[in-house]
Parts: sequence; C-alpha cells; structure tokens
Amino acid sequence: MNIALAHFRVGETDGVSLEMEKWKIVLEKLGHRVYFIAGSKGESDAYVIDELHYLHPENNRFVENCYGKLTDYSTEKEVKEDILNFAERIENKLIKAIHDLELDMIIPNNIWSLGWGLPAGIAFTKALQRTGIKAVAHHHDFHWERDKYENPVCSFVPEWLNTYFPPDLPEITHAVINRIAQDELMKRRGITSKVVPNVFDFSEEPWSKDDYNADFKKKAGLKEQDVLVLQATRIAERKAIELGIDVVAEMQSEENLKKLSTDGLYDGRSFTEDSEIVYVLAGLEEASEEYITKLKEKAERKNVKLKFINHLIESQRTKSNGTKMYSLWDAYVHADVITYPSILEGWGNQLLEGIYAKKPMVIYEYPVYVTDLKQAEFQFATLGNTHEWNEDKLVNVEDHKVESAAKELVKTLTDPDYRERVVTHNFETGKKLYSYEALKEAVERVLSLSVKG
Repeated sequence: MNIALAHFRVGETDGVSLEMEKWKIVLEKLGHRVYFIAGSKGESDAYVIDELHYLHPENNRFVENCYGKLTDYSTEKEVKEDILNFAERIENKLIKAIHDLELDMIIPNNIWSLGWGLPAGIAFTKALQRTGIKAVAHHHDFHWERDKYENPVCSFVPEWLNTYFPPDLPEITHAVINRIAQDELMKRRGITSKVVPNVFDFSEEPWSKDDYNADFKKKAGLKEQDVLVLQATRIAERKAIELGIDVVAEMQSEENLKKLSTDGLYDGRSFTEDSEIVYVLAGLEEASEEYITKLKEKAERKNVKLKFINHLIESQRTKSNGTKMYSLWDAYVHADVITYPSILEGWGNQLLEGIYAKKPMVIYEYPVYVTDLKQAEFQFATLGNTHEWNEDKLVNVEDHKVESAAKELVKTLTDPDYRERVVTHNFETGKKLYSYEALKEAVERVLSLSVKG
C-alpha cells in the first residue's frame, strides 16, 4: 500500500517525530511505500502543507483565543468562522496530497489527539469522509491529559473536542501507546484501540568508547575515577530529578563509600579519596527557573555534586562554533549508572535507551510503567510507586526506598558479575519485547484490522 504518516512536524527530535521514523522503517520492511505529510519537514523528506506547521501564526492565534483569552476577535462566531476557513484550506491540500501520492491509507499522529490543531483535526476528518481513505489514528497524548485544554474560553470548543479529538468513524482504527490511554479512550468516548508501545532499535551497533568521546568526562568536568550518575532526560518538573539527588546523596553514605573504596569499581578503576560521585544532567532545561534553583539548592544541601552539561550535547556529534559537541549516546557510554525517577511518562523512551546502553538504572514506578512495563520483569533499583510533595513542592519518597535503591546501585558498581547479569537480562528482555521486530508485529496487527474494517 501507499501510506502517509502525518503530523504537524517531522524530521525533528521531538518524541512523535522519532516514533514516526520508526514506523516508517517497519512499514517499509512490510513492503509498503511510505510518505510523510507535515507542516515542516526538518531533516526528512515530506509533503509539506504549510497550514499544518506546529507554530503557524494563524493556529497560534486560534489556540490563544480558544484556550487563553478572546483578544483578537469581537465574538466567538468570528473565531469559529476563521478556524473553519483555515480547516478548509488544510482539507483541500490534504485531498490533493492523497491524490498526488495515490494514498491507500493515512496515519495521523496526534492530529486527532490534542486540541492544539483544531483546524487540522476537522480537516483530516472531512478529507477522510470525502475520499473514503482508511486511517490509523496514532495517539501519543490526549487533550484530557493536559491542563491547557481543560477550560476552553469558546463555547463551541468542547463540542469539537468531543467530535474530532478523536473522531469515531468506521474508517478509523485507533492506536495508543499505553494501557492507561486505552482505558481512558474507551471510558470517555467508547472507542476501542490497540496498544502499540514505543520501541528502540536493539539491532544498532552498540555505543562504545572511541577516540571522539574519549575526553567526554574531562569536558564534562569529571575525573576518570569519578562515578558518573546520568540523568539523560530533559529537565522538567515531572522528571522528579530531586529523587535522583536523594539517591546520589545516599550513595555517599559512609557505608556505601566504604564499600566503593574497599571493593573498587566494576571496570577495574579504584574509588579513592579523590573520587567523587557526580550527578550529570544532560538534558535541555525545560523547567521553570524556580525548579532549577530548588534542584541546585537541594544538591548543595545534600552535598551532591551536580553538573549541567546540555551545552555539550547535540542530537548528533558535530562542532558548534569550533567547539566539539557530543551526542547523548556519548553520555550513555561514559555513565556508570542511570537515574529515571519520572513520576509521569507517556511511555518511557529513555528507559529503553538506558536498557540498550546496558547500564544499571534506578527508577520511580510511574503509572504507565506499572500498567505496561513492569510485567516485563526488568531488574531495576526502584523507588516504588508512591510519593508525596514536600513544602518546597518537590517530590519525596520514603527514606528506606532511597536507601535500598542506593545500596542496589552500589552493588552494580562494585560487583562486575552481578552487574553483567542485570544489564544483560534487561537488554535481552527489551530486545524481545520492545524492538523494531516487536513494533513490526504490532503495526501489522493494526493494519490488518484497518484493512478488514
């Protein structure tokens, strides 16, 4: 079949764009011809419909006047007419794309999920009805999961959200990324869906130390004998990085430091009086300044050395203004352990990255982990699945869970045989359940349902 994957943008490093690339690969392996349709193409080839652009000025205006404040229009009727006119432009261009590319199926990603692109959701529905083309709606996030869309200021918006986000039509098969989303879609809209988990390419060449990244630790401000504890995610409040600080602080307890010093590290390095355990944050800072300040203050209070190194990280190895930039994979290579203390995730892509990198991990068991991933029986140091907020609006878990997790990480740092068993078990489990091969089988099932439908 000729299939188009559609989104507001492609060829970028956002989660949806990355998953679309994976779907493209497996769809092509299944023998289909695959295209991208988007508002911007980034570093990919795509059929561009300008009005779909994620930050199109007209759509930005609609978002502000529908969910923020009615400032650019005198009446709701004017907003509604403007949106419908804009939707018609997208609809006509989409129908042209369907004919130009001779499409048999279209797979919109998040276009029917969030209320961000009201015109796009309407346009895709009407284009589907006019052409009769089959569709698989791939939902990564729903509008009811976001505060932004909870209280629209225009009275027609709730009806549109209920009609088009997502539409309940026989031509559409629905795919979601976790069981919580599946249950909510059924509960709220009576729509059945299939869970297609996010995956990772476990067949890639293993990341390793090489001439390029040999100086990574030095550039990041660490000594060779230091223990590098990596937080690879973006820095955002829901990532609960404060829990990582708690764990690193506990790793520095007298008992744990004595074990590190006496036993030495898994790779033959000594842990000496000069050695430090350093918490390295590689991700982009997307949190409020207030949150970042609280993290720094907590780290200082707990005597945890914190390093922010996103200024050294790019999506791939490159040079920027003469400065050597590393990929995130280089950070994984030099990490001794990884923290993943998120309290909320749609899936957990960087959990899979850590598994692929064969690094011991400490996690918080966020809701989707409990419903979708825990059954895989990965071997992680865990902070449990319950938490509280302290007076600083930072996340807390019980002390004994932090102590247990830190002790487990220290064991993986000092016992090479145990470490190898843990990371190999996790890698093989991930490869079996969350590889491109697993995605290929899941996508094949969804397509067969769509074709039968």
